Amino acid sequence: MECVRPGGGPPAGGPGSGSASGSGSASGSFPSLFPPGLHGIYGECRRLYPDQPNPLQVTAILKYWLGGPDPLDYVSMYRNLGNPALNVPEHWHYVSFGLSDLYGDNRVHEFTGTDGPSGFGFELTFRLKRETGESAPPTWPAELMQGLARYVFQSENTFCSGDHVSWHSPLDSSESRIQHMLLTEDPQMQPVQTPFGVVTFLQIVGVCTEELHAAQQWNGQGILELLRTVPVAGGPWLITDMRRGETIFEIDPHLQERVDKGIETDGSNLSGVSAKCAWDDLSRPPEDDEDSRSICIGTQPRRLSGKDTEQIRETLRRGLEINSKPVLPPINAQRQNGLNLDRAPSRKDSLESESSAAIIPHELIRTRQLESVHLKFNQESGALIPLCLRGRLLHGRHFTYKSITGDTAITFVSTGVEGAFATEEHPYAAHGPWLQILLTEEFVERMLEDLEDLNSPEEFKLPKEYSWPEKKLKVSILPDAVFDNPLH
Repeated sequence: MECVRPGGGPPAGGPGSGSASGSGSASGSFPSLFPPGLHGIYGECRRLYPDQPNPLQVTAILKYWLGGPDPLDYVSMYRNLGNPALNVPEHWHYVSFGLSDLYGDNRVHEFTGTDGPSGFGFELTFRLKRETGESAPPTWPAELMQGLARYVFQSENTFCSGDHVSWHSPLDSSESRIQHMLLTEDPQMQPVQTPFGVVTFLQIVGVCTEELHAAQQWNGQGILELLRTVPVAGGPWLITDMRRGETIFEIDPHLQERVDKGIETDGSNLSGVSAKCAWDDLSRPPEDDEDSRSICIGTQPRRLSGKDTEQIRETLRRGLEINSKPVLPPINAQRQNGLNLDRAPSRKDSLESESSAAIIPHELIRTRQLESVHLKFNQESGALIPLCLRGRLLHGRHFTYKSITGDTAITFVSTGVEGAFATEEHPYAAHGPWLQILLTEEFVERMLEDLEDLNSPEEFKLPKEYSWPEKKLKVSILPDAVFDNPLH
């Protein structure tokens, strides 16, 4: 559990350590009390809040590096007076300590030098509108930040500006419509160079379900820009108001037209999701049981090789291609600079499951063409198929579903995507448990018509099946429980 205490700069030691001085300067009598990485972040906070040397902090009683459950050592909470000239209201400003390397001694993050990112390369911030008469900041945002940090540490998947987080619950456990999050650069905090690398600051922005869907269909940055234009929905500093009862589209209906035009013009920059999904080869002859194809479909466990995992990871992170043809990295691709933030080699890839160490040499798994396939999704994943088709494939891009319950992956590609192993002649191709499906524009348009009811989930009854016999393709939308059972 966590406790709230006055700050003054987080102390260097674990539980029971004395508080450090309120001075944010490295000079004086107290520099030894500040781990260098922590000192750099705290210095940036002191730049913004020189009159608040002792902010309230939520701190883990048992630190993560001592076996505790919470990755963030501290969350500092500041009172920000806003900027009346810019119509920015007074609010509480939360800053995390722990996603970056605070200590430099490998207790949490492996130190890899000063030139790259420190730890995961970022810390989280959050701006919450201060309620009238509120004398102290609520502490629930600190637990929200711990939840996101746990996801990052467990999945090794970092966040970037424009990313969205589907939370499916009011952020403060109330009845609020603010149930999801977008991420963007903090408008006041500048990147910090520490002895252990660079730290940037990503701000959490609470949004309604309709705004999350718009970000998925179009792009996160576009919705963030719209939120900035609506003072009660965030304004220029994107301050979250948990009492906001209307979406930006209800406040200003013209904003929906801007989103629709953006989707039509730009498509979506959501290049993939972790999902509950699976696929079956309906065309596999029984005599091939001893063939290498059994690596994927037979009785052996489905495993992604390290190289396949790397390619899928890059596929998911590639996002919106600008001024260049969309390209899937080759099967034997090496890490691309900037996609993994040059993390330490000991960190596992964000999409790699615990069982993904290749039990079969990558070069022995041959790519194979399939004649007929059956795709399976849960309802939430299936609802994104129209986005995949309209927002990605019709714009010449690709979209990947990566299973969260196994090593299965499904990538839809358009005819304009280079580097795919699915072709117009052989539109269904598999490499181990990774399936690629190439869809022509004509077939995409037809699928969108046939899948129109996916846009109305409230009228949806499971299971639901769609079939295109002449294309030898079947899609099923199934209950979540089917995917929770490993024998699905």
